[in-house]
Amino acid sequence: MKWYKDISYGNAAFDLCLPEEKNPPLFLYFHGGGLEAGDKGDFKAQMEALASQGIATASANYRMYPTAKFPEYLEDSAECLRYIKENAETWGGFSGYYIGGSSAGGYISMMLYFDRHYLLDRSIDPDEVDGYIFDAGQPTTHFNVLRERGLDTRAIRVDEAAPMYFVDKPIENPLKKSRHLFLAADNDMACRLEQHYVMLRTMYMFGYSPARVTFKLMNGFSHCAYDGKPVFTDIIAECIK
Repeated sequence: MKWYKDISYGNAAFDLCLPEEKNPPLFLYFHGGGLEAGDKGDFKAQMEALASQGIATASANYRMYPTAKFPEYLEDSAECLRYIKENAETWGGFSGYYIGGSSAGGYISMMLYFDRHYLLDRSIDPDEVDGYIFDAGQPTTHFNVLRERGLDTRAIRVDEAAPMYFVDKPIENPLKKSRHLFLAADNDMACRLEQHYVMLRTMYMFGYSPARVTFKLMNGFSHCAYDGKPVFTDIIAECIK
């Protein structure tokens, strides 16, 4: 495998791990930490494990609280994908693109898909991304966005800062192939699993196909407790392959 560290894009940087195989699929990962902690280096072991299975991985940093404000971390994350796609040939090219993240990174990934303007403003159709892996992200307005607004972080809000707010009838186009995998634990954060059930039921009500949308209940785990263990890496690899 081959490593590229601290590649600057916009306001942040990402690391890239390439497998030996040529023209691999790329998984762009956003770390967790409540939009106020965490680092791209937290995913290093998983990046190496995915490279051993022929998958390239970019792990990205983004601006965080207390210096960042909504939606700056979303703008950063969309910009990261744009940068990678526009410079793909620098690293030999990629056969496909997947986006995902854990907890706060799952929230970011959901916002990039459902609030389409972040990617569309960068000439990327969210449905042209091959797949998304939403690992225990918050489908409602993120608790740290609530804190930024001076609200109780336990409150449930569904507004322009919530992925669920943007669930609507999917664009019908057989050429668009995006698939979505949601993960949540049976002992997840308070209300997180229940919010996933509402999110998924809303998607199905609006016509999202079960053939494109999958939910995996992580029995016996707490919030992202499987992150860093082979089980999570295997789930990612299975989704991409």
